Amino acid sequence: MFLRQYYEYNLFLVIFAQNIITMIIKVCGMRDAVNIHNVSQLGVDWIGLNFCPLDERYVSQISSCAGIIPDYGTLEINTSESNRPKLCGIFKDDMPQNIVTRVYNFNLDIVQLDGDENPVMMDNLRRTLDPDIHAGIRIMKTINISTCEDINQYKPYAESADYFLFNIQSSDDGSKDWTILEAYNGNIPFLLSGNIGIDDIASINHFSHPQFYGINIDRKFEEEPAMKNINLLKTFLESIKR
Repeated sequence: MFLRQYYEYNLFLVIFAQNIITMIIKVCGMRDAVNIHNVSQLGVDWIGLNFCPLDERYVSQISSCAGIIPDYGTLEINTSESNRPKLCGIFKDDMPQNIVTRVYNFNLDIVQLDGDENPVMMDNLRRTLDPDIHAGIRIMKTINISTCEDINQYKPYAESADYFLFNIQSSDDGSKDWTILEAYNGNIPFLLSGNIGIDDIASINHFSHPQFYGINIDRKFEEEPAMKNINLLKTFLESIKR
């Protein structure tokens, strides 16, 4: 009897541990290899690389100067480390071939789509990438949210996205109403975004939703565009519950 109870208790602990979800921290808008390395050492989970040409954090490629040869990536990131953060490429209404090229050149793990991309495009993109170019590639769709009604924008993508990035728009006074997300009843995990900074620590620690997967941080941790303040990030990470 004792041995059976001991076995069942330990089995419970194993199952419990397997179901614990650690909040994902995505640091977006990075470009400098040394800064990326230093941020990675803090234990963040995802690094965001911006491939939107009009953005000041745009990550360019080096031209191959040959029409049929793809351009080269400009970042030297050690992609062989088993504990390296996952790389997320941010695109907005880009041509699929450009996305495919960057997934290959930068060894991206996640594709984030910030524009008006439709589910058919997303499904076709996945079939192109997985498994031949990047097996297991994940696709995240950004949904900009100002009101509870905006949550319903997720529904057309419910069969095409692996994650949602819910980008909460700030009110005129700069505040953010995260209770809007209580209206989300989908089954796809989401990351929370919306110009998150140090002043949001308490709100993050008290925020709860069954599909809450992580947070996206960016500009409020910059010394200059695409350069993150390591000490500020460290303070933030040490203050939130993960």
